[in-house]
Amino acid sequence: MKKFVAGRAPKVLQIAALFVVVSMFTTGTAFAQDGPTTQEIAFAIDNLTMFICAVLVLFMQAGFAMVEAGFNSSKNTINILFKNLIDVSLGAVLFFLVGYQIMYPGDFNGFFGFGGIGIPAQDALDPNYLPHYQVDFLFQVAFAATAATIVSGAVAGRMQFRAYLVYSAVLTGIIYPISGSWKWGGGFLHEMGFYDFAGSLIVHAVGGFAALAGALVLGPRIGRFNSDGTANAIPGHNITVAALGVFILLVGWFGFNPGSVLAMTGEANTILVMVTAVNTLLAAATGAVAATIISVFFMKKPDIGMALNGMLAGLVGITANADSVTNISALIIGLIAGILVVVGMIALEKLQIDDTVGAFPVHGICGVWGGIATALFGNFEPGIATLSVQLLGSAIYCVWAFGTMYTLFSVLKAIGWLRVDEEEEVAGLDVVEHGTLNYPEFVGAAVVEI
Repeated sequence: MKKFVAGRAPKVLQIAALFVVVSMFTTGTAFAQDGPTTQEIAFAIDNLTMFICAVLVLFMQAGFAMVEAGFNSSKNTINILFKNLIDVSLGAVLFFLVGYQIMYPGDFNGFFGFGGIGIPAQDALDPNYLPHYQVDFLFQVAFAATAATIVSGAVAGRMQFRAYLVYSAVLTGIIYPISGSWKWGGGFLHEMGFYDFAGSLIVHAVGGFAALAGALVLGPRIGRFNSDGTANAIPGHNITVAALGVFILLVGWFGFNPGSVLAMTGEANTILVMVTAVNTLLAAATGAVAATIISVFFMKKPDIGMALNGMLAGLVGITANADSVTNISALIIGLIAGILVVVGMIALEKLQIDDTVGAFPVHGICGVWGGIATALFGNFEPGIATLSVQLLGSAIYCVWAFGTMYTLFSVLKAIGWLRVDEEEEVAGLDVVEHGTLNYPEFVGAAVVEI
């Protein structure tokens, strides 16, 4: 073996080293002259961050599907999964065609506007609106799907599939975009100083009050309540799946709230994203803890269903204000949300309102609480998020969602499209509406007539 003299390198290595140095120098010079500007790099990072957050929020649909399926009877599983699929699929098409530019119409009268079909063209960086319109649409359509799917669990087991198709189309294509335009599109509530950071009211309360309207018009499931006013429990068929769904939603919420900062680059934006993320987790945690403790008080034992909904309640409550409250305030907001959701679920049962998964207490009641908490705990400039404005804005969203959806469900009921008949409900919507079973091994060699 040939040995090299210590301290010296063969000529070929010397030449190679010289070539590398020259290449680095020339490449660095070219990069400095022709490479991306600081603004272009920030644009790329911010839009990539938005894309990742949009994917996280879209993944929340899987969480909602699991929560709703797990908390309901096994005979309705396929129906629930199908409805969640439709919320994303039909919702994306309609939000693209009309919803996005109803929600963001540009200059309008503050109440209703329409900027045109599809997504506005944007071929270059726009410093005045950092997220590219394409990725912004992806982020916003995920929010629209979330608002729609909230109702799915509340009306499970008794609504006709065609009625749900109509509802989902109307909410994602018209009702939700209009309500979003009032604040996020620069509408009249925005001008009044109303504040809803990521949608405690715009997304969750709208979906929650739509769920209440659906549950009221539909009526309770067969066997849920007795003639003397007492309630019968109808246990969910798979709490494991429901729990996994809640954990998926928790992860997805880190796209929902931190992504709503809409930017990552810059010291202030980066810090705000991280504060928002921590506040989101803290509120979720105290919501679950509070619901667990309160469930022991009412039910004598800790209830996993209440605890899971308590975590979701904390997430909903912090969504309006995660960017503007302290960590301690986030703990308090989640704590109160966890109490409210348990009280709300018990109150619905006393009133004989059958909300299968607790959609109204989680999203409706705690969505309103999020709006109020924004005024109580938020740090804003004078005139922004005052208690009176937050109360007024909250009331407007609740009345809008409940009134429009109650009317829609009532019309569907009048034409015979709303509820399946008694025999079909007993048999299960998987067989009746879709001609198949999710768990055929548990019912033997059943023959399904299609």
